[in-house]
Amino acid sequence: MSDAPPLIPIEAVPPSAVAVTDAAPPPAAPAVAQGKRKPVLPGGWFHGTGRRKTAVARVRIRPGEGKFLVNDRVPDQYFSEIRDRNDIAAPLQVTGLTGKLDVLVSVGGGGISGQAGAIKLGLARALVRYEPAHERALRDGNFLTRDSREVERKKYGRSGARRRFQFSKR
Repeated sequence: MSDAPPLIPIEAVPPSAVAVTDAAPPPAAPAVAQGKRKPVLPGGWFHGTGRRKTAVARVRIRPGEGKFLVNDRVPDQYFSEIRDRNDIAAPLQVTGLTGKLDVLVSVGGGGISGQAGAIKLGLARALVRYEPAHERALRDGNFLTRDSREVERKKYGRSGARRRFQFSKR
């Protein structure tokens, strides 16, 4: 009647004889071994983006001789306030990597103080990508927290966000 081979009970077939054809191949080994860090950008660069108010900073770091450039200028030429210069250098000082990394920053928008805050956050994020072990020190120093304060919008019927026009009874 049918040309199919006779059925064999499963108990009679040894497990090594059964071929599994629908099984997925074993997952490939990860490209980077545990504990190793992998550059995110070509050329060995690690990057981080920082924002503060309306300023946005794109920070790239890699091992080097300690060159630090903000929009193709040294920080002393770009930032006139000592407070702003100290802000952008603080993540490197906390991690002990001052002078060991090349830092290139492209920053725009906002004002000088907002740009310094954006660079600080972007640099801290790049340092965590470079060496994840530094995250605890940077988080304790409050360098990885985004300052979410923004300018409140102006409302109609008022001279500013909350200030009212001058009222005169007579």
